[in-house]
Amino acid sequence: MNTPELLQYFKEASGAIDRVMEEDLAGVAEGLLPEVLRYAIFNGGKRIRPQLTVLAGQMLLPEDAPAREGLFRLAIVFEYLHAASLLHDDVIDRSEKRRGSPTANAVYGTSSVILAGDFLHARAMTLAGTVGGRECVAIVGRATEAMVEAEFLQMQAAGRVDTSEEIYFQVVSGKTGALIAAACECGAVLAGGDDQDRQAIRTYGKNIGLAFQIVDDLLDYLGDPAKTGKTIGNDLAEGKMTLPLIYACSNGSQSDKDFLAGIFSKEPQERLRLTGEATAVIESCGGFRYAREKAQTLVSEGVSGLEVFADGVQQEILKGLAGYVLSRDK
Repeated sequence: MNTPELLQYFKEASGAIDRVMEEDLAGVAEGLLPEVLRYAIFNGGKRIRPQLTVLAGQMLLPEDAPAREGLFRLAIVFEYLHAASLLHDDVIDRSEKRRGSPTANAVYGTSSVILAGDFLHARAMTLAGTVGGRECVAIVGRATEAMVEAEFLQMQAAGRVDTSEEIYFQVVSGKTGALIAAACECGAVLAGGDDQDRQAIRTYGKNIGLAFQIVDDLLDYLGDPAKTGKTIGNDLAEGKMTLPLIYACSNGSQSDKDFLAGIFSKEPQERLRLTGEATAVIESCGGFRYAREKAQTLVSEGVSGLEVFADGVQQEILKGLAGYVLSRDK
């Protein structure tokens, strides 16, 4: 499946996810809460996480299986959790913009946004239990724990030039990989998949999530701001130790290491000004090449596991998504 076809599929399928969320939230009492929820949830996004739940389940279920009806309600668990994490992230980071629009906390204030995030988390757990049962609640719970632990780990590692690749992957696995892996696995659980099925789709989800983040790392230095909507060097300005930078700090010459370490002693605006020089150093140390190869390896491992499933359109979509993750420019 080529990229235009893939993006068109996800665009059309996201409409079905939106309709299920609209129905689910229709019962929320009138007032500020539903207003904040609508602003947070229906303000863009491809709904990749919930669609992975649906695709994972559909790979294992016959087209006339009654369990297919529950896939979409289980799927919105992961959009709620994703939205809740973004709401809380924007409060923590004091962000004023997301996807070019004012953040919810900039519009509604910190207290309302924190409470809305708490509501989404609670609603997600309720749906996970109601639709997916005890096993799905356990999977979602473990993913949520991993996300919080990763946030703490990232805060501790911020600006530390001695951050290891191991720490980096612990952070990314928790912040990005865990929820995507859980979205995939829960689809397989609802469909009655066995241990082999669950392991394969869980690994696919985790690896796609890790590769997605690594590509984000690359785009922060090498992307086109007109396409990404982000300022080049934003991660560097915020003191984030991303994979290309970690590799350069570990494998560069002493002068390269000293230069990169010196950047983190400066104020954010000065770091941003030095992004071009830092990019040249990372390139010369092989940091970008290493990160690209790592992302490619992760995607290959994830896709190879899909061979345990019967050939079908869902498998082709998942493979197409994996390719898109590597080639995307925004």
